[in-house]
Parts: sequence; structure tokens; C-alpha cells
Amino acid sequence: MERVAGRFARVEPRRRARSLVLGLLSDLPRKNCWTIAEHAGDTTPHGMQHLLGRAKWDAEAVRDDIRTYVVDHLPDEEAVLVVDETGDLKKGIATVGVQRQYTGTAGRIENAQVAVFLVYSAQAGHAAIDRELYVPRSWAEDRRRCASAGIPDHVGFATKPALAAQMIARALDCGVPARWVAGDEVYGGNPTLRTALEQREVGYVLAVACAHQIVTKGGSMRADALVKKMPKRAWQKLSAGTGAKGHRFYDWAVVHIAEDRPGHHQLLVRRNRRTGELAFYRCYSPTTVSLSTLVRVAGRRWTVEETFQSGKGLTGLDEHQVRRWTSWHRWVTLAMLAHAFLAVATADERTHRPAPAGLGSVAKVDLDR
Repeated sequence: MERVAGRFARVEPRRRARSLVLGLLSDLPRKNCWTIAEHAGDTTPHGMQHLLGRAKWDAEAVRDDIRTYVVDHLPDEEAVLVVDETGDLKKGIATVGVQRQYTGTAGRIENAQVAVFLVYSAQAGHAAIDRELYVPRSWAEDRRRCASAGIPDHVGFATKPALAAQMIARALDCGVPARWVAGDEVYGGNPTLRTALEQREVGYVLAVACAHQIVTKGGSMRADALVKKMPKRAWQKLSAGTGAKGHRFYDWAVVHIAEDRPGHHQLLVRRNRRTGELAFYRCYSPTTVSLSTLVRVAGRRWTVEETFQSGKGLTGLDEHQVRRWTSWHRWVTLAMLAHAFLAVATADERTHRPAPAGLGSVAKVDLDR
């Protein structure tokens, strides 16, 4: 909390923020303003609600402090910035950004609120360093509805890849050491995002659909059709990283893409060794890199799923009961702060006392150490 203390002009919100973060780090079965207030010794949740809604402090500045804290403690020149969205199921229509939309949390279309996150994935650990709430077009075009939820006038509709591009640019502009960006098909299929990364000479390994068109010397064809033309010798068995059961081995192959833009453009293909299921990745690097490097970056994409799982399971990332724009950003930012502490503490613990194989990526730590 020392790193962010200066973001609170008065001592009362500073102390309240500390209590809220400690509540998020606790083992409370449910984490909201009521339960955390009780954990802090308050008789009502009014103080916590005031902190999230009306107190004067800058959540964007705290977000910047979290980013600096994570990068300082998990430095890695080969770090990967991973983008992905996650949804929180909601009832009603008043909660900011909520509508019926697809969310991977449920695996179907549900009444949900969706946000895009940016995760700093280093060799030592990973944590979220930025977030943007997705404001659907139905909201952005209804300014009265936006005003009732506290959405600023300058906030309009932006696609998820556009939100990801904003966060990546913020991180790179602040000097975050990252050579790569990874993401799923939502981001890999967006040429504007890919072009923006290429202009900054930041490498990427972004998933694309099987129908994604690839330009080769022989012409343009679907990614899945191109795979059928690969010889058996093109495939190599490589690990995409370690999981709960050890190394995750797949067969991998790479094809060069004919592009008139600078840099090296490739299609990376992953094949499940048991089922034969295929996955495709659009890749770019400003200089030549090995297949094993591309595989390593592709494997890092899963750290965003681990971040969501641990952030929701340990620090209440999705347990907020807030409806307005400011309150959402403040809750999520403090949940990110709590999770970043756990990520850094876990990395430090592993350095001094390596964990047994199969232990989760973020574990509870002794807060009194």
C-alpha cells in the first residue's frame, strides 16, 4: 500500500482502501462491501461504498502504480503482454455496460458485463496491469443511459481489439519491457491491431480462425486448407509450457506468409497429439526467431486464464456489487492491486523455496512475513 498511498489525498480513504485490499486478500467466502466492512470492524458498508463511489482518489494513477510494481518485481526482457476479455454475469439492465452478449465465463450468450484485461506475463509470474470496461454499442448510442451509469461523455463505442490496442500502447509508452503480444481469435483476426503492433515492431502470436485467409507464394487460401499441404516433416513435437500435469506437448508447424510489409510474417499451427485438433496463430516478428520461441509465446497466452481464475478465486475480481462506471473501475483496480501482491509474493516464495510440481501459479501467502 505504500506505493499507492500518495494517490489518496486524505487519510480516511487511504485507510479505507487498505482495509478493502486486506479484505480482498482474506479468506472471506464472499467479498463485497458488506462482508469486507464487517471484516474491517465496521457496522455498515457505507464507508466502503463511499470509497468506491464518491471519495476523491485516482484509480487510473493507482493502475499505473500497479503496472510499475509488477514490472519492477517481475522483470523480463522477453515478457509477453497478453490480452483477453472476461465476463461477469449480471441481473437487470442498470449495471454499467451490461447486456445480453457472449461471455466465455458462461460459454454462451448471457446477461453480462464484459471487460478487456492486459496481463504482464513474465518467466517469474504474471498479473493484470490494465483493464478497460467494454461499453456495447447499445449503451454508447444511448447517452442518457450512459449518464445514469456515470460513463464519461468522451467514452464512446470501441471494439475489444481497440480497447486492447489502447492498453498495449499505454504499457509500451511507459517503458514496459515486452517483446511480444499474445491473444485469442478476437484479437488475431483484427488487422488494425496487428498493423499497430507491427508499426511499433512488437512481435505477436495471435490466434486466428481456421477460415483465416493466408497469402502464400501460391496464392491465398484458408489456414486449414494450407495445413493439408504440409509435409509430415514440417511438424515438430514441442512443449507449450508446463501445466498442472507437467509439460504440455503438441505437434507444431510453421509456414511463411507472403507480405509486402517489413518483418517476418508466419502462420503457426498447433496439433493435439491425441485428438488431432488444430489451432492457428498469426505471427509477426521484426527479426528472425525460432519455432521454439513462437511456441513459447503461444503457450504464454494461457497465463491470462490463470490470472482470471486466481483473480476471481482469491481477490474478488468478479464479486463487486457496483453499478456505476467509477465504482467498477475502483473495485477492479484494487482487486488487481491485491492480486499483483499475491503474484509478486508467490514469485519471491518460489525463488527462495521452490514449490512442489503441480502447485497453482498464485497461492495464498503469509501476509505477516
